[in-house]
Amino acid sequence: MQFDAAVIGSGPAGATAARLLAQLGWSVALIERNGFPRRKVCGEFISAATMPVLEACGVAGDFLALAGPPVHKVAAYAGDTVVEAPLPHAKAGWGRALGREHLDVLLRDAAVAAGAMLFQPAEVASLSRQADRHILTLRRADAADEICARVVIAACGSWNTRGAFAVTATSRPSDLFAFKAHFRGGALADGVMPLLAFPGGYGGLVHSDGGRVTLSCCVRRDALGRAREIHGGKAGEAVIRHILASTEGARRALQGAMVEDAILATGPIRPGIRARYCDGIFFAGNVAGEAHPIIAEGISMAMQSSWLLVQRLVADGPAAGPNHARAWKRQFAARLHAASLFAWLAMNDHSRAAAAQLIRAFPSILTWGATLSGKSASVMSPPGSETGIAVPMTPPEPTAQNSVRLWLGFGAMCVGMFMAILNKRA
Repeated sequence: MQFDAAVIGSGPAGATAARLLAQLGWSVALIERNGFPRRKVCGEFISAATMPVLEACGVAGDFLALAGPPVHKVAAYAGDTVVEAPLPHAKAGWGRALGREHLDVLLRDAAVAAGAMLFQPAEVASLSRQADRHILTLRRADAADEICARVVIAACGSWNTRGAFAVTATSRPSDLFAFKAHFRGGALADGVMPLLAFPGGYGGLVHSDGGRVTLSCCVRRDALGRAREIHGGKAGEAVIRHILASTEGARRALQGAMVEDAILATGPIRPGIRARYCDGIFFAGNVAGEAHPIIAEGISMAMQSSWLLVQRLVADGPAAGPNHARAWKRQFAARLHAASLFAWLAMNDHSRAAAAQLIRAFPSILTWGATLSGKSASVMSPPGSETGIAVPMTPPEPTAQNSVRLWLGFGAMCVGMFMAILNKRA
């Protein structure tokens, strides 16, 4: 079987790429090794800046019908600090959260409806290149298929430990492990998405679909070990107890809440920028680059990166690979660097205390951080773009007054943290 494109992975990045290419007339093979629906470790939040991509995929209406309430405030919960601030507003409205067991099915089915051929469950057993074509051998439970494609898009995530696109590294005490739990009940206000900063880790809370509250977090390997020694139980249980013991805002938000289903875990995760194009293969989603989940942009970046890739494939022809790599970096590199800074501030004891003090004095720092992390940044092309998918959105221009306030707040935070660290070490 021959295809214009073979997309490996049917998560948000892969299914988005498959849908956009298929509706432009490309023949697309969509390959997914896991069965759906599936629960997955994920913060579940999708920013408003990604809404036009959902519209281009034909699933925006279903997404809004299923997702949790609109999120219009960001909060910081660190120790006894509980501070809220408005999120930056985008023309598409506000972001929302939806469980991956729903989102992945929506996007996969949209790709199939546009004409993509689905191979699920199926795993890529081998991949080779012959002239201008790629040959893929797919292994399924009862059969094997061989397909060839002019373009291969690897969108199989960054948490693979085996296969051609495995992301591996030597174990370190600073390795991050990710956890997710759904809760019923509690006292988290609608429309608020708190950032949790606690010893050795960070996380977030958000109202998701069906009245559930999602807690997702990342914890250093060494901090996870200490939490298990102190609190006992399984790893996920120990992490939640650690968060509740150290974070007043989390205790309030989850008061009376009950965990629904099993606590999920994965890791270690490897934030950073990786290859976006190599030897004729394009990379999209987390396998191309991954921000620290502290900024809650994982799904949004995955879908937006696929939008960028489709633009380049359609518009640039043979030059698509290098151009895609440059476009990806221009769009997302600052976001990844900001996420690394925020993660360090949250996990380091001295900087966390100093940052909490500054945020209490300058709550607008939270709005600035959300802007820097991409909550209102759009990748969409203007009407009449070369891809033929014209669903424009331009983020609102910040006023000069707000910009001055945000930069003053950030400068004050840096000075305050530096002074607080010096005082603590003195």
